Amino acid sequence: MTQRLTIEGDDNQRLIASIDAACDWMEQAYAAGSYSKITVLRQWSKHNPTISGKMARPSAYRWYLRRELLRLAKKGAQIVVTRAQPRVDLNSPGLLQTIDETNFDHTLKKAFLFGPERAELSIARLEHYTSTPVESFQRYVLLTNYQMHINAFCEMFPECHRPQRPDAQMPAYHQVAVDNSGISIVNIGVGPSNAKTLTDHIAVLRPDAMLMVGHCAGVRNHQEIGDFVLASGYMRDDHVLDQALPRAVPIAPSFLLNRYLAKILDTRRLPYRYGTVYTTANRNWELALQQALRDIKLSRSVAVDMESATVAANGFRYRIPCATLLCISDKPLHGSPKLPETAKSFYDKSKVQHLEIACAALDMARHEYPDGIPNSDLRAMDEPLLGGLEA
Repeated sequence: MTQRLTIEGDDNQRLIASIDAACDWMEQAYAAGSYSKITVLRQWSKHNPTISGKMARPSAYRWYLRRELLRLAKKGAQIVVTRAQPRVDLNSPGLLQTIDETNFDHTLKKAFLFGPERAELSIARLEHYTSTPVESFQRYVLLTNYQMHINAFCEMFPECHRPQRPDAQMPAYHQVAVDNSGISIVNIGVGPSNAKTLTDHIAVLRPDAMLMVGHCAGVRNHQEIGDFVLASGYMRDDHVLDQALPRAVPIAPSFLLNRYLAKILDTRRLPYRYGTVYTTANRNWELALQQALRDIKLSRSVAVDMESATVAANGFRYRIPCATLLCISDKPLHGSPKLPETAKSFYDKSKVQHLEIACAALDMARHEYPDGIPNSDLRAMDEPLLGGLEA
């Protein structure tokens, strides 16, 4: 059973209808128990004329398939959709061997970054952790570890989709918009392990951007509680991705996302500083100060947190533009540790403003780049993927 997509003149609506029909066909095949395979012949490519990939639960990222297949087809690519292997049994004893990524090269030439079995498991885990269907996830994702940011999000978007149960481990809320162009927020909890867990799985949905919205310790004299921090780079003392991505690999946030954040902060006349963010796995780093202080000084860090570098590193691995918007909640090196009364006062004053800045920056990205933030700087030298029209 095969579905073919071909360009017929310049009839854009007819082409869109063909792609929608192909997506319907893939969803029907999935419901009937099979994955689908997309094969793309790109006549213009000297090095990678044919790429292919297999899809699990295409409804989870239908917006992405529609967008990328349309871009390819409008350029003249021949696209063929066929039935692939039966869906994996997630209870199969051999599942983990099938999806083992220990020696997997994510820069291999292919149409989709993940195999269908890996996507299947990640989708199931996302729904378990967040207690929301993956179809509700939007293209722009905020990550936080504070319930107050969730509360502020619900105040901003009272009609947002909410978790289906109250005890979700990483509850997600979604401001749903056409073509999944809205904003999702996930409370990932505290620490780099949680940050890696969530971003490992959400990468399957191919979001256009991930933005860490959190608090940090300021470490410079001329910083005040309430000042903002935009990361120019990261000191990775989290260690959870050391095997997958050596610490020698430079990780930088998205220039465009930082530009939008800075513009919003400038417009509001809010104090902020660019600089290296030191991400640690040790919440009590102040109790092992000698080594931490050495790393902070060598890296010229301006802030300390527990998630930003992890999110950015996984964004780099999975080709997702990322950035960091931190707000200084304490200055432990200057006699202002995080204590209950001062923390509560700071939280009450900052939570809504913090979310407003993040959402305004993502809104700028959505309007300037409606087809996705450019991410060629995150791709390997010969890596096409669906959206890599030039490779």
